[in-house]
Amino acid sequence: MSVQALQPFGISSQPVNFRALPPLSLYIHIPWCVRKCPYCDFNSHEARGSLPEREYVAALVRDLEMALPLIWGRKVYTVFFGGGTPSLLSGESVTEILRQVRMLLPLDINAEITLEANPGTVEADKFAAFREAGVNRLSLGIQSFNDTHLQALGRIHSAAEARRAIEVAQRHFDNINLDLMYALPHQTPEQALQDVQAALQYRPQHLSCYHLTLEPNTLFAHRPPPLPDDDASSDMQQSIEALLAAQGYEHYETSAFAQPGRRSRHNLNYWQFGDYLGIGAGAHSKLSFHDKVLRQARYKQPQAYMEAVARGQPAQARHGEADPSGAGVQEAHEVSHNDIAFEFMMNALRLNEGFDSSLFTERTSLPLLSIRRELAEAEQRGLLLQDHKKIAPTESGRRFLNDLLQIFLRDAG
Repeated sequence: MSVQALQPFGISSQPVNFRALPPLSLYIHIPWCVRKCPYCDFNSHEARGSLPEREYVAALVRDLEMALPLIWGRKVYTVFFGGGTPSLLSGESVTEILRQVRMLLPLDINAEITLEANPGTVEADKFAAFREAGVNRLSLGIQSFNDTHLQALGRIHSAAEARRAIEVAQRHFDNINLDLMYALPHQTPEQALQDVQAALQYRPQHLSCYHLTLEPNTLFAHRPPPLPDDDASSDMQQSIEALLAAQGYEHYETSAFAQPGRRSRHNLNYWQFGDYLGIGAGAHSKLSFHDKVLRQARYKQPQAYMEAVARGQPAQARHGEADPSGAGVQEAHEVSHNDIAFEFMMNALRLNEGFDSSLFTERTSLPLLSIRRELAEAEQRGLLLQDHKKIAPTESGRRFLNDLLQIFLRDAG
């Protein structure tokens, strides 16, 4: 997105001025996986041979140490190990990372600490060690309980391994998310519903149900598999949502369903436009200061990241001025007023219940009046509901989310 080209709201580019900083999360990226899935566009790299685990953990710690000036004194409320496949790490490495996090940061005593894991046998055997290290929420990439569909997705685990992993996880964790996908190659609506029914046998605290999409720069994008048509995909989505609602799950975000009180606090912080420090290869950060919002991206290639961290210098933050450079950072920029407003809507409108109208000003420093025309148009088109307290997408707005967001994106030409 070009800051110069896009002027969604016609707002002047005066400096932002936040009265209070948003909550802060920590994201830790583990970039390796056993095999790259053909649909995956995340920053993941196939592990060839043994992982440079010790070197990478040392780089993560150094990265965090040198980023500290950007977040001095701010409490961290959630931690998320994402990937790649974080469960490829040993329990000892996760223990060391979290030990350093606790030493360096004021971690909230009730912090949600999530680790993504694959359900392969090797990973499942580590679940007890991850729990002992301090992880208190496990996210399992099940995707399907159908072996044919798992093979089509390039997954390396079987349906039997998926079931065993859930059973092992439930011995050690009382907060588990299961990732499922639908609209898979050759999948029928009945089969999609069977996957969700299989997951419900375990009563997970959280379910993420993603529609398979063909992302650019993936194998599926270059060689598209035969996928269900739009009508079949819509039937799958509606059936899944109805089943989960009947089972007491709250559909609180586009693809997220939770038992009461079990929503993902880390992801909610993203969707409510909170702050996050990202460390690790390819990790992104969004950090607010009293007069600006800073975005960073670290080097994607693990070796390049580790080398950059080794030669990097600590970030500088003096007199309210933040130096976006620092260990492992490849790109950094301050977010313009216009982009702040659009980015807020791009996240917050994913929440089915919407957001308190005051949150827009709190997280962007802009008055709600600055988007009154866009809000009015979205409401007139039946995509949005608003009152003096709440702004939320309608059922049509949730279904046609891209159309809703387009209203808030204006090209200055």
